[in-house]
Order: sequence, then C-alpha cells, then structure tokens
Amino acid sequence: MKPIKTGVLLLQLGTPDSPSTADVRKYLREFLMDPRVIDVPYLLRQLLVNGIIANFRAPKSAKLYKEIWTEQGSPLLIYGKAVQQALQQRLGENYIVELGMRYQQPPMQEALSRFRKAKVEKLILLPLYPQFASSSTGSSLQKAFETIAQWEVIPEVHAFASYYTHEDYIRLWAEKGKALNDGSFDAFMFTFHGVPWRHIRKTECGGTCQQGPKECPAISDQNHVCYRAQCFANARAVRDAAGLPPELTYINFQSRLGKDPWLTPYTDETLIRLAKEGKKRILVFSPSFTADCLETIHEVGVEYNELFQEHGGEKLVLVPSMNSDAGWISFLENMVRQKS
Repeated sequence: MKPIKTGVLLLQLGTPDSPSTADVRKYLREFLMDPRVIDVPYLLRQLLVNGIIANFRAPKSAKLYKEIWTEQGSPLLIYGKAVQQALQQRLGENYIVELGMRYQQPPMQEALSRFRKAKVEKLILLPLYPQFASSSTGSSLQKAFETIAQWEVIPEVHAFASYYTHEDYIRLWAEKGKALNDGSFDAFMFTFHGVPWRHIRKTECGGTCQQGPKECPAISDQNHVCYRAQCFANARAVRDAAGLPPELTYINFQSRLGKDPWLTPYTDETLIRLAKEGKKRILVFSPSFTADCLETIHEVGVEYNELFQEHGGEKLVLVPSMNSDAGWISFLENMVRQKS
C-alpha cells in the first residue's frame, strides 16, 4: 500500500523581519489589526493601532528587539526553524514539515501552498501555543482554515487546540525546573502571557469566572475552554510534578497593553510584593511560551529581574523554554504520530 503523504504545519505567532523601527511598526500593525487580538470595531481598531499604538510603541519595542537579536536573527524564528528541521528528520520522507507564522515571515499561507502543490492527503495543524487563546491559537487556526477552504481538493485535516496538561509536556517543564532548583529559592513563579478580561468573558465559562486575582478552579465541563483556567491548571500540574511547595508558588500574568483590565494577578505587582516581603531568589517558569522570545528573554529575564532587585530582591532565574530541545522534538513527534 502506498504510504500517505502527510503535511505538518507548525504554527507560531510571528516576529519582525528585523529590529528596525520600520519593521517593528509593520509587525505591530499586522498583529494588532487582527480582530481576535484587539476585538473592537474596525474603525476604532484602525484609529488605535495605526494612529496611536504602532507609532508610539514601535520605537520602544525596536529598542528591546535589538537587545535580544542575534547574528542569525530573531530567537523565535531561529528556534522555529530548528524545530521544523529536527522534526522533519525524525518523521521522515512520508511527512512534509513546515513552519508558518501567523504574522510576517515565513507566512503560513506559503507553507500551506507547498502542501497543496505536494498533494498531501492529510494535514496536521500544530500550534506552538500549549493553551488555547482566541488571540493566538484561535487566530492561527482561523487563518489556516480560511486558506484551506479556498482549495479545490481539501485533505483530511487535524488540528490541535491545546495540550497544556499532556503528561509529557508537564514532565518536560518539571524536569527543567528540577535541573535549576538548587535549594536556594525562597519562591517559585509561573508567569503566562496575559489577555484582556473581556476575551475570557467571551468564552462563557458557565458563570464560574470572576474578574479578580482569585485562582481558577480545577478544569471542568464549564471552564475547560477558558484560557485563564488552562493556565492555572498548567501551572499546578508542573508545580506538583516538580515537587514545588504550593504555599511558595505564585501564578501570574504578564505583558498587558492599554488601560483595560487584563488577567490578574499581574506578574510585576506580585514581584514587587514578594521583594518587599523579603523574598530574595525566585525561580520563574513561562509555560505559555514554547520558544524563548522578547517576552521571556527581555521582559522576564531583564525587566522583571531589575524590578525585583529595585524593591529588595536579589535574583530571578528564568527556566528556559522548550526551544529546540531533543525532548521537545520527541514530544511533537509523538503528537503528530497520534494523528497520523
């Protein structure tokens, strides 16, 4: 029997083409004009993004990107390409593995076009975001589905929505934490990328969601579609697998934008409080990121570390993301083969 040709599309959010202000502005405009990211009427979004946010934020963001940029380019893109190449080697000739960015290069539409020309019989969409959020997984899958819908012949399609409590994913994070936990830390923190509270309210979690710092309950039929609940469940699972004390573990959200309320507790506010309470060394996990990028390398590793020290702390130690680790490649390979 002739083997089935399978396409595997690794979906990542995106990165500017360069750390120049012009390229960062271009990236911000495409990213923030997505209605799943800034979910307000089109004309208002145009005014906010093109008239205010992109113009004022681009120079500041460009400066930060320059600090993390390497000779090979953006860390997010470097790790993405490394994962694509390693996974291709693992899966073999009956698979075609591509990396596609939701915004900027390499575009997912071009990757999908190559699958179409290759006449793949099966297509697996694998977002590199472990938890489902409308502004990341939702946006990426929507764009992919819109493109595929234009094809004359549509292959069998499988899409991963989330895998935040997959036992192997939890194990990988726990092992990373254990490797760095030398007994010198007096607190442990999980920090996830935030979203506005209004995004959470749209998921209709059965009325269980309460805006505020209170921890989300265990995953249930009511809240399993909620990004915030998934983040808390993810953090608790890694915490327990790594043997971290619950009373010294804090779960927070970072990277808020604008004046609207975002998911709480806020990472920066918690760090200030812990420093004032006498905490000196904190081990930080960022499980919403599978590749180190601006939000982990600079926001956590530099900005939050400086903030913590300014208020009396000594050191934040960041647990590296999955990046292109061999264990991460094995995990992705197993995920793909489950759908093959």
